[in-house]
Amino acid sequence: MPVEPLILAIESSCDDTSAAVLRGNKVLSNIVASQKIHQKYGGVVPELASRAHQQNIIPVVSVALEDANIDKKDLSAVAFTRGPGLLGSLLVGTSFAKSLSMSLKVPLIEINHMQAHILAHFIDDEQMQVPEFPFLALTISGGHTQLVLVKDYFDMEILGETLDDAVGEAFDKTAKILGLTYPGGPLIDKYAKEGDASKFNFPIPKVDGLNFSFSGLKTNILNFITKESRNDENFVHDHMNDICASVQSTIVSILMQKVEMALAKYEVKALAIGGGVAANSAIRSAVLNFKNTHDVNVHIPKFEFCTDNAAMIGIAAYFKYQRENFTSNAVSANARFKFESL
Repeated sequence: MPVEPLILAIESSCDDTSAAVLRGNKVLSNIVASQKIHQKYGGVVPELASRAHQQNIIPVVSVALEDANIDKKDLSAVAFTRGPGLLGSLLVGTSFAKSLSMSLKVPLIEINHMQAHILAHFIDDEQMQVPEFPFLALTISGGHTQLVLVKDYFDMEILGETLDDAVGEAFDKTAKILGLTYPGGPLIDKYAKEGDASKFNFPIPKVDGLNFSFSGLKTNILNFITKESRNDENFVHDHMNDICASVQSTIVSILMQKVEMALAKYEVKALAIGGGVAANSAIRSAVLNFKNTHDVNVHIPKFEFCTDNAAMIGIAAYFKYQRENFTSNAVSANARFKFESL
């Protein structure tokens, strides 16, 4: 049997510095250093994020190699997130990966962040089943919302995407309106579990095709909270659970409406979700329901592979390594790296 490659993967697209080591499609280590500094600003500050990446990247890579019990001299390749993401953050990971690959004289592999979220489903893990091609992928994060038809590892077609704000931003901006700390998405999920989702009604935007829109919903929520708080200064405090449940229910309805349309239009064998917002309990529950209503297998990654992490970069790199799809050291970070760019 051929020896499986040892790949060091680096992810630095936003505010998490991550490094992972994979032997083939098996994760040996997956280290993530989160940045707490953004909490007091209510969102990610790009300049602060890039500075934190510079501080974190060497320790994170060192721990990833140590946990995997791998010497860097044994690496077969170095992979990194080229984009999309925050340019300053991407530059740190790109520069480090290029330097390391040159010093070790091993191939360099560039990865599209959004494709990696989808390919995370192919990590060899006993708690996860691999989806069968073709399948429909819903990728939902703080910066992206996409419906993708996945025909092969690198044969993917975007069927629909957000026309304005991403679903993760909708959650976080709503949380900010409600006075919750950043990141607010997990807090909305927490409070929603104790609330009545039918208490308040928010309109579902009418968007053609399989595209999404969340900017109008954010405006409706802001106007609603402003109006009610004017009449009752304790409105948010007294109705926090019901507000969160109602908002979350509306967002889930927007997403699932489009998923249902896609399942009706395309013949697929499975439905998979990925991205940080895939950790939301209501979304996971709604997606699982399609297994019963539409006769498709449903695939939801482990929590650690939902949020930004280097293991997903590593598995995407593994498939590129098999095809000898390597990158020149002249490569540069690309904040708007197109999904179709392979």
